[in-house]
This record gives sequence, C-alpha cells and structure tokens, in this order.
Amino acid sequence: MYTPTSSVGVRINREQPPAKLRDLARQAEDAGLDELWLVEDCFWAAGIATVATALAVTSTIKVGIGVLPAVARNPAIAAMELAALAELHPDRLIAGFGHGVASWMRQIGAYPESPLAALEETLLAIRRLLAGERVSMAGRHVHLDEVELVFPPSSPPPLVAGVRRPKSLAAAGRAADGTILAEPAPPEFVRTALAGISATGPHAVVTYNWLVLGDRERARRTVAESLNPGSRVQVEGLPFASDLLALLDSTSTVDELAAGLRPEWIDRLAICGDLDTCAAAVRSLHEAGSGSVVLLPLPEEPPEQAIEDAARVAAAVRG
Repeated sequence: MYTPTSSVGVRINREQPPAKLRDLARQAEDAGLDELWLVEDCFWAAGIATVATALAVTSTIKVGIGVLPAVARNPAIAAMELAALAELHPDRLIAGFGHGVASWMRQIGAYPESPLAALEETLLAIRRLLAGERVSMAGRHVHLDEVELVFPPSSPPPLVAGVRRPKSLAAAGRAADGTILAEPAPPEFVRTALAGISATGPHAVVTYNWLVLGDRERARRTVAESLNPGSRVQVEGLPFASDLLALLDSTSTVDELAAGLRPEWIDRLAICGDLDTCAAAVRSLHEAGSGSVVLLPLPEEPPEQAIEDAARVAAAVRG
C-alpha cells in the first residue's frame, strides 16, 4: 500500500535525453530522496522503458511514472508490463495514468469517446488484473474477454491518477490508490482536491511543484508557461486568485503573462527562496494532505544541480 506522509522526491523532466537517465537515477537515490518521477509525454522518451531502466540501476528509491496516457495502451498489455516491473522490483514502482493531452491523443488517433470513462475503466481493469483476477469488461472504452495474467505480482503496484478537474478527481477517488496534482499545486488546491476525491479508504496525494532554491525570478517564465485556462482549478483557492485569473484572461502570450506575475504570486506558484523557505513550503504541502511532494527542476537548468537542490530541501524538511 502506498501511503506516504512526508516523502520528498524529484522529477526528471522530459527534456533530458534517455542516455542521461542512469546517472541521474543513481544520483537521486544516493542523495537520499524518497522518490524519483519520470514523464511520458508525446513524443519524448516512453514511460515504461525509462522507469524500467531507473528501477534497474537503483535499489531503494521508489520510481513513479507520471503519467501514462490511459488510452495509449491496451489495459491488458499495460498490466502485463506493470506486473513484470513490480515482480522484478517489489514495492518500488508507482504507476500513474492520466487522460493524455487531447491534441496528442488526437494526433495518434487515440482520443476516446469519453476521456473520463476511458481513464476510470482503464484503472479498474488494470487494478483487477494486477490483483490476479480473471477479467471480462464491456465498457465504453475497455473491452476484455476472460483476461488473466499468468504472472500477477505478489505485491501489486499502486495506481495513481494524474488529474485536476472535479469529475476526474472523483473518478480517481473511486478507481485509483492516489492522485497526482500537476504544477502548480499549492496547499489550497490539495485541500480542495482531497474534498473532491472523497476516497473511502487510504488515498495518496502526490504534488508537483517547480523548485527554485534561490532567486524566485528564475521561475517567472516557467511558472507562466504552466498557467493556462485549465489551471484555473489549481489556483482558485489562492487569496490572489481573482487578480491572477484576470491577468491570465487578459494576456495573449507567455511573455505578457510572465511580466504581469507579481513576485509574491511566484512565491505561492512555485517552491522558491532560501533553504528554510523552501523547506517550510514543502511542510505546508505535507500538512495539507500531500504525502509526497515532488520537486521539479526548471527545464533550462542542469538536472544534476536540481537533484542536489531537491536533496538539500528534503534534508531540511526532515530536520
């Protein structure tokens, strides 16, 4: 069971070439971080291959896929891949699924009739297959006829859903073991999301946030790039939400949006500042209900330095 309460992890961004992964994964583990998260975005490196590699070159750190598009793989095949990884690396894999970026899913001919049904049915099917069940389903998206894994894992990996909208959060509460909240994910959004998830049992919340150990201005453009109309639900609980949303609605370019971000807003839309300030921000997320806080390097900065910075923050959080 995946029930983190005070984990600190780091994400290796999609911009990093696969050839660097082995060294970065080892560095994250040696630095004492709890979790390492990898990305599957079209058309960068694939999630299963990169996670398998990271697991193979490390021995203790948990490794998460954040996230696989639910519609990009048949759930039976996805379950086979996850089962093999879970048996080879017990209790270290965290498997994340999401809707997939709509434009990319249309580009590859995989956009479903109902993204919500596709995600929930996929999660339910994979969960049952990993539990060793023989599964038949005739849903809106998933169709399985007496499918059963030959090698179900002795310890099934947790399934987490990377979602943010209310109906998707509710689906995560019904079908997943946890939820990933994408950047920016301030404490206010964590509390709102937990209310929407409304899980009846243990349910982990993983948050992604940009890390800037030092001058917040380094984060200005990256924060602006992560804000879009879909981000409204993530920032609505912030005390300056009305002003931020008005700025978002009135600007047409990332440069305009970045220029309009007030310094105190950046402090809440990223984890930034000196070491004590960053550690306090992570603790606030833990206290809000995010058992795992994943720190994201700025895309243009060296990942090795970002892992070192994340490890320093993690050590400060632990005291």
